Amino acid sequence: MEKAPLDFRNFFDFSSLMEKTVGPFGAVILSLSAMVGSGIFVLPALAGKELYYSSGGIEGSYAALWLAYILSGLVVIPGAISKAELSSAMPTSGGAYVYIERTFGPLIGTISGLGLWASFMLKSAFALIGFSAYVIAIQGVLGIEFDETAAKALAIVILLIVTAVNIRGVKLLKKIQTPIILFSVSIVILVAIMAFANGSASNPLAPWDAAWTVMGSRDGWVGLGSATAYVFLAYVGVVKIVAVAEDVVEPERSLPIGMFFSLGIVMILYSAISYILFSVFTGADLGIGGGGDATAAPMYLLALEVGGSTIAFVIAILAILTMSGGGLTGLLGASKFPFAMSRDKLLPAELEDVHAVYETPHRSIYGTSICMGLAIIFLDVATVAKLASGFMLMIFAAVNLCVIVLRRVETEHTWYQPKYRLKSSRRWIQYFGIIATFSLLILIGEQAIIGASFAIVIGTAMYIAYGRKHTTSTERPWATFISGINNVESELMRAVTAFHASDIENNNHLNLREFTAAIRSLDWLPNERGVIRDFFHMLDTNQDGILDIDEFLIIIRTMTAEEE
Repeated sequence: MEKAPLDFRNFFDFSSLMEKTVGPFGAVILSLSAMVGSGIFVLPALAGKELYYSSGGIEGSYAALWLAYILSGLVVIPGAISKAELSSAMPTSGGAYVYIERTFGPLIGTISGLGLWASFMLKSAFALIGFSAYVIAIQGVLGIEFDETAAKALAIVILLIVTAVNIRGVKLLKKIQTPIILFSVSIVILVAIMAFANGSASNPLAPWDAAWTVMGSRDGWVGLGSATAYVFLAYVGVVKIVAVAEDVVEPERSLPIGMFFSLGIVMILYSAISYILFSVFTGADLGIGGGGDATAAPMYLLALEVGGSTIAFVIAILAILTMSGGGLTGLLGASKFPFAMSRDKLLPAELEDVHAVYETPHRSIYGTSICMGLAIIFLDVATVAKLASGFMLMIFAAVNLCVIVLRRVETEHTWYQPKYRLKSSRRWIQYFGIIATFSLLILIGEQAIIGASFAIVIGTAMYIAYGRKHTTSTERPWATFISGINNVESELMRAVTAFHASDIENNNHLNLREFTAAIRSLDWLPNERGVIRDFFHMLDTNQDGILDIDEFLIIIRTMTAEEE
């Protein structure tokens, strides 16, 4: 039997976990598996250090990290709501890149694609750096010895293995990733319970008191905001499930369930673990304060303190497996964005090429892997976390803006018909999301702002150098939105107005006579019945003798293409 060609539009992360469909429970599991990892195993001490120094060194302020995790989750909610709505209108693989490109056009699409690629790539590099931290933690048991240079060399070796696996395809490993993550979470929760049960949490009110302390001063709020932005990286996987919307049963129901339930679960998990961590340890125990480096393996230290060397070793192995899987699927996810942009003619066609044997986008995988290696070698773990969070904050702001724009112009752009829309939702939710994400982008520091600005500059240059010459422009919702604000009638607005004006019987379709009147009022074609009649039959794809508004508006794209 001849093998069917592989369609990479359905090949984003986790699409192979279920053979054909993903239901509500599956959506929750997949969203959880995309989030749990570095947010628990690596970030807590690093983010605690960020909170401490950004607040001006307020004593014990790092213990308020649990509140930063909650605030960061709240900032994610508007983006999750927006992506749930957008995915129900555009249930296609590609997620945020597709929504942004479809709304704003190829220029902003290029910038967003670059930003998404960078954030996924950096998040994967972050996972591999965290992997090496846990290897160092158990080096005595393994009978080896590592310094920082050796740790980075190990991360590069693992990257080479991850790259080779990605080239060959990762279906089997992705199938076992979810049970590993669920088992890891179970053990982490067990350790947390043991901390209170055996008295290891000797100062249970310290995190609570720290939260009140930082909220009592301006510097404390600055530090809390900076830490909130820092841990944003831990939540970005909540919306990863929309990248496989085509494989989800009833996406208008399953996707919101998957995102919102998993978001609630990890908010509780992240905040609870960080609360317990600082109930057991002081900042000095974790390398916070005194100018030292915060530990990148906090869960190993917690397990060692609470349950001894055996449980600590188990935690370390689970962390290694979890973050190796994160690096594996992260590289796959990152490599899909150059592939998708090439398919949309925003990048050279060579990146769309797939391996002759394994049918994977090998050129995109190799390029992404090289950039991950450079990030591992030249950037420290804190910088990688800030850059990745900065890129994703920019993308979340753009996604919220997509909903604002599309709701405003959905009368003209009739293809936007979301099946899910929060009943009580007003645009203030998206406005809050935009303001909150930009605020966090500023608070996270100049590194993230520089990174986001770099993506904008490079993305614009890429579009000017290549994309502009190869893509066909049509009036996107953003142009219609701006025209409405400026009180200028765009071509699309004119077309919609002409359609309804010519629809004499008010039945939402035009016959040939009504279509002729509409076209003559627009003055788009020669005023000859034969020419107009030919266009009518060309647009009437189902040959029912009438045109609905979607068929009628195809003429916009046709005329634009002819002009170019």
